[in-house]
Amino acid sequence: MEHYFDVGTIVNTQGLKGEVRVISVTDFAEERYKKGSSLMLFQDGKAPIELIVKSHRKHKNFDLLTFDGKNRIEDVEIYKGGTLKINAEAQHELDEEEFYFHEIIGIEMKLESGESLGKVKEILPLGSNDVWVVQRKGKKDLLLPYIKDVIQEVNIAEGYAIVTPLEGMLEE
Repeated sequence: MEHYFDVGTIVNTQGLKGEVRVISVTDFAEERYKKGSSLMLFQDGKAPIELIVKSHRKHKNFDLLTFDGKNRIEDVEIYKGGTLKINAEAQHELDEEEFYFHEIIGIEMKLESGESLGKVKEILPLGSNDVWVVQRKGKKDLLLPYIKDVIQEVNIAEGYAIVTPLEGMLEE
């Protein structure tokens, strides 16, 4: 069975010429949305369909896309709420110390002592650095910036990361 990874969600249409607004969850928007790129559209209860990117532009916080053969608003309205994904083979190699979100979400965050802080439930891409949201039992979520001073080691194969929290970070 093929494995797919989320790239973005179609949240609305834009204008009358078949353009859609996408909220992206990819760090590689320019690559994913370049003309001729293949994206799979997944919608609840429907078979996935392939869409070929015809054009891409940025507008405010959205990526605006058009697809080959979809030139009218009526052609794309039915895609609202759908998730755009890429095939696993379309991912490219990352540099050392770079990770895909899906590799980080769910890993256990540990102190150097081995004590577990919880598991990463979400990643917030905030510009200068990402923030990993760690779900803790009986406590508020812990926000850890992905910087060398805090995240000491990431072991994807074993499913954990070693953390050195900054002063005051663990206080409620």
